Amino acid sequence: MNASISTDERGHGGPRRPHPGAADRRVVITGLGVVTSIGIGVEAFTAGLREGRSGVKPITAFDTAGFAHANGCEVTDFAPERWITQQDPGELGRASQFSVAAARMAVEDASLTVADVRSRRSLVSVGTTDGESRDLDQLVAASLGGGPGMYDPAVARRVPAGRLSASIVRELELEDVEAVTIPTACAAGNYAVGYGFDALRSGDVDIALCGGADAACRKTFTGFYRLGTIAPEVCRPFDKDREGILTGEGAGILLMESLDSALARGARIYAEVLGYGLACDALHPVAPDRDSIARTIRIAHRNAGVTPDQVDFVSAHGTGTKANDITEAGAIRQVFGEGSMPRTVSIKSMIGHSMGAASAVAAAACALAIAEGFIPPTINHRETDPECGVNCVPNRAVEAELNVVQNNALAFGGNNAVLILGAYRGAQRTEPVGSAA
Repeated sequence: MNASISTDERGHGGPRRPHPGAADRRVVITGLGVVTSIGIGVEAFTAGLREGRSGVKPITAFDTAGFAHANGCEVTDFAPERWITQQDPGELGRASQFSVAAARMAVEDASLTVADVRSRRSLVSVGTTDGESRDLDQLVAASLGGGPGMYDPAVARRVPAGRLSASIVRELELEDVEAVTIPTACAAGNYAVGYGFDALRSGDVDIALCGGADAACRKTFTGFYRLGTIAPEVCRPFDKDREGILTGEGAGILLMESLDSALARGARIYAEVLGYGLACDALHPVAPDRDSIARTIRIAHRNAGVTPDQVDFVSAHGTGTKANDITEAGAIRQVFGEGSMPRTVSIKSMIGHSMGAASAVAAAACALAIAEGFIPPTINHRETDPECGVNCVPNRAVEAELNVVQNNALAFGGNNAVLILGAYRGAQRTEPVGSAA
């Protein structure tokens, strides 16, 4: 199979046609909501990134008897009732709880009220890999134990993946809204953010709540374990002794709006969304393809109006597997050139691989890095694999003034998505020397 689908002809990356006068509408991030194993909420998450905190602990979400090793990055201090007030949290699966909580946080962080959001045209776009697979695990176990008659109806009702976005709509009681759930696996968060970017830039909506969510589940852990890609203890992206991924969970939701809207209400702006690129190579179910990744990066750069020399750091997909890290580093080198690669980090070393939430949480980390002036570290690092050859900012965050940041997301099936964020420096976008924009 040698098919290729990309966004080469999509302008800034999406198929929507701008409304009259909206073609140059700029899009900014003004609110962040995060649920992770190193911190819940912006303040705790930022502190975790700066400290290089590890979210690794023994898995408790399901029975791990029979596995030689079973560490993961679970969220252990999450209280859904703190954020979910218009629905019974027990009627929602764990991933939906995460997405609703993160959306609530993003609205609050943007200094908006729910009434403010409700009064405007809005979009909710949530990416996922597994939907509510933890509930599916429970239903499968019930079926094996006694047949369909043993199903818990409440659990069965929670399963549809569409509830990850619909539950946000229900919680905020939105009416003039479009709600989508995007199941493009580990790149789904970036896909969802790109979808919101298109809708805002075209003038279709006024506010977009976009990101990703997934919960730890036995199905995903077992699948990666059987592939031989679960690390025994910690995740070491780009390290010569790396042994694989650790599965994680959580959610990241970005509240985005037009620059004009943000300026009119005096909002704090974390970062500007400059553009994104997509490419589905459809070459192999699980093996990443270097040329396809490089093509996606180039599409993102072109759509964002930046050149490789302007990118200050890359937030890599960086899973910590042998194949992914070498292939991704090779694609970055292919675009940026030998000796010109920007610092390339992986926050999966801290929070594990949260599947559909991964690139959304990483996008939030990129926005925070731009706003706070630092590059988060790749922890657990001992010696860089010469086949990767990247400066992964080992173990300690570094202070840096950032103008352009690239967020990579690579998924099974060749679904790749690259998001480009930039610093907002004033009413006019400041272009570094040599910009292609």
